[in-house]
Amino acid sequence: MDTKLTLNFDSAVIEKAKAFAEARGISLSRLTEYLYRQVTSGNYISIDDFPIADWVNQVAEGEATYKRRSRKSTKDEYYSNRK
Repeated sequence: MDTKLTLNFDSAVIEKAKAFAEARGISLSRLTEYLYRQVTSGNYISIDDFPIADWVNQVAEGEATYKRRSRKSTKDEYYSNRK
């Protein structure tokens, strides 16, 4: 049985979540239900006990890439993007 639930989130988060769900051919409601099901399926005392790696894999948009950069290049990029 489905039950209606009203939640308030940051609008940017909602837009990203809608795009994520649409790209996978599911509704935002089903995505939310799935995430709640995952959270409540274990005996977690706090959110810190929830296996973050599993959650990150569920919502990841692809393989993470890490780049080593000098402090100067990072600083230069930061100031150039502030304009």
